Amino acid sequence: MSYGMLVDYEWCSGCHSCEVACDVEATHAHFPKGHCGVKVHEEGLYKIGEEKWADIFMPIFTDLCDTCAARRAAGEELPTCVKHCQAHVLKFGELGELAKDLAAKPKQVLYAF
Repeated sequence: MSYGMLVDYEWCSGCHSCEVACDVEATHAHFPKGHCGVKVHEEGLYKIGEEKWADIFMPIFTDLCDTCAARRAAGEELPTCVKHCQAHVLKFGELGELAKDLAAKPKQVLYAF
């Protein structure tokens, strides 16, 4: 089965809770210091209309992310970043099912693992 991570970046608040959760996950002790499986990129504030502004945040999954394989093998249903996402913008699951959700709404990104 192929797994993926769906990110609804329209609603990401840039709180970095996904980064923090990944950083403290005990099974990730092998990560190089200062690195984790997800980093939040901030595009920065910019004007998109006469009186409309946007500030885009995008969780980016690095090559270190293994979707918390050891955590899930131990019985946890979700990767720690998904469990601790404050804005509930991360969704983990079977790639085919996530692709259906991706097609239903703009401003999302689907990562395949």
